[in-house]
Amino acid sequence: MKYKRLGLIVAFCFASWLVLAFVIFNENSAKKNYVETRKGSLLKYIQELELQISQQEATYKLLVEKLEKLEPRPENVLHTLELKEPSGSESRTSSLAIKQDEVQKQGVVLPVLVFSCNRPDIRRSLDGLLKYRPDAKKFPIIVSQDCAHGATAKVIRSYSDASQVTYIQQPDQSEPIVPPGEAKFKGYFKIARHYLFGLSQIFRTFNYTAVIIVEDDLDVAPDFFSYFASTYQLLQNDPTLWCVSAWNDNGKASLVDMQHGSQILYRSDFFPGLGWMITKELWDELEPKWPKSYWDDWMRRPEQRKDRACLRPEISRTRTFGKIGVSNGMFFDKHLKYIKLNEMPVDFSKQNMSQLVQTAYDADYIRHVYSLPVVSATDVRTNVNLPFEGPVRIMYHTKDTFKNAAKLLGLMDDFKSGVPRTGYHGVVSVFLNGRRVYLAPHSNWKGYDLTWS
Repeated sequence: MKYKRLGLIVAFCFASWLVLAFVIFNENSAKKNYVETRKGSLLKYIQELELQISQQEATYKLLVEKLEKLEPRPENVLHTLELKEPSGSESRTSSLAIKQDEVQKQGVVLPVLVFSCNRPDIRRSLDGLLKYRPDAKKFPIIVSQDCAHGATAKVIRSYSDASQVTYIQQPDQSEPIVPPGEAKFKGYFKIARHYLFGLSQIFRTFNYTAVIIVEDDLDVAPDFFSYFASTYQLLQNDPTLWCVSAWNDNGKASLVDMQHGSQILYRSDFFPGLGWMITKELWDELEPKWPKSYWDDWMRRPEQRKDRACLRPEISRTRTFGKIGVSNGMFFDKHLKYIKLNEMPVDFSKQNMSQLVQTAYDADYIRHVYSLPVVSATDVRTNVNLPFEGPVRIMYHTKDTFKNAAKLLGLMDDFKSGVPRTGYHGVVSVFLNGRRVYLAPHSNWKGYDLTWS
């Protein structure tokens, strides 16, 4: 009995020891997990803080550059500019008094916003911009990077450290919510979110009145800056315009006037992108309804375009070298790599831009197009059954007749919201076999058909 009682006591002590050890082990494990969790949260917090500091540093750097151009005095203060902290940080603001007359004397500043992600080849784009930039103060370059790609960030910082560009980073690196069935298009959701961030920084934080937008896979022409500087006033003053683009979707060397085309500009109902300029007023309109994805096709919808046009050149002032991207090289091998970049610089400040105002342009352009002889696309392609020289018109009535003619001529044949690429009032202009060719709808054209998409 004595040994039995002793055995029970020993068993009880052993069981108690096991329970106590289990509790202590779990408590230590929980503490370890808690410490690890806290450590992870702390690292994440530090990373976010570093990003906010980087954003604020870029903001203050730009502010200093603006201050250097001015001679502020305590009297005659007419305007106050607020520079806000990037989103996510505490709401601290600093105010800068700017004399309005001093700003006017300096002339308009047109920043170049370069969107980047994970392409270290951005060096090629930045080198081109810096090579042709005539004035660093008038054309500050701001690089906005998404993706947090280390190799690309290192390249951008090399320019930022040399005070050649301002570097900002997209703070939201979370995975976007993508509708079912669109997982493979997630990149388009990230791009739209990045554009919203970058453009909001330009117009809300830096407070610019306009911006030239490029991506990290574009070469620019020698007169890239002259083109945008000289079309800015027209964009600002003509309410029927909503953008200026450096791009011609049908700008292959075989489809443009290589001899005289450098100076030719057009109005277009098609939003081209690929090097484009908008004003703050337009961003005020677009920002509240900015889409979650596919921003460029969204821009081409009639409810955004509102019958407004873009300016575009005969010969492109940008050219893309980015075959690999979110679109997986769509159109690149067949069209994009053949786009001709202008090599004959034009001083656009000496060009008469008034002819591009809608009231003057439409009357002359439409009258001219519909006064031309009608020929077939086959005749233009072969150039053997045309006994006369000079411009001609090819007429189309349906989506299919347009696409057939476009393919024969080597044009891009797709539609976006019913609008053909480069189209204006349905008319697409190209230069083929030494003559101007207009692919035009019937003269009783009633407008774009959304089903032609």
